[in-house]
Amino acid sequence: MVKKEPTSVISVRVRRDIKEEAKKLGIDIRAIIERTLEEEVRKAKIKKLEKLVEEALNSIEFTAGEWVRVIKDARVER
Repeated sequence: MVKKEPTSVISVRVRRDIKEEAKKLGIDIRAIIERTLEEEVRKAKIKKLEKLVEEALNSIEFTAGEWVRVIKDARVER
């Protein structure tokens, strides 16, 4: 038995001519909207993560001397 993900109903207004043309051409509007929304959610998550990483990196306040010490310590540990 295949487990289905829970779904939600959304309502979107599009031009009637586009909807009719898509229907005539056999285009699965629901699948396209779902794929596009998934992609946009993925992009938004990546953008949010990039911002968090940038903020974290910018909040690190090491002097040049501290960086040299950290690198030397890392080399010694090898």
